[in-house]
Amino acid sequence: MPSDMSEESMSLLERFVVLMYDRTSDTMEVNDARKQLFAHKSRALENIPSTQAALQQHIKRASLQGNCWNQTLVLNPELPIPSDWGWTKEASGWQPLWTTLPEASKSCQELIHCGCKKGCTGRCKCTKAALKCTALCACSGDC
Repeated sequence: MPSDMSEESMSLLERFVVLMYDRTSDTMEVNDARKQLFAHKSRALENIPSTQAALQQHIKRASLQGNCWNQTLVLNPELPIPSDWGWTKEASGWQPLWTTLPEASKSCQELIHCGCKKGCTGRCKCTKAALKCTALCACSGDC
């Protein structure tokens, strides 16, 4: 079993996932597709792909499972350490490591976005929240 996933494999898998969520997209990376689908196509969070960090952990878990199945007929299989392949050891046993990113609730303010098309005014949601516009805004943060 390889010790890590190649960048080429990850790029192919990312592109595949992007196409599953938006078959007309020319985006190559899931994080870019997430931003595009959420900010510009108004997709709900449950209708956009996972983050790249979450996808990497999922791929690791799937690879570990495939490796285990591949060795089902081996008398003494050499199984990798689950903590290297998307799992974390808890008191109750092995649990999936969903992502290496911090909780979304700690950065929810970044999800505030405005619909201003030409410069932000007093009605701008970002201005009201005392935040700078971001790439999620209709103005793309260029105001």
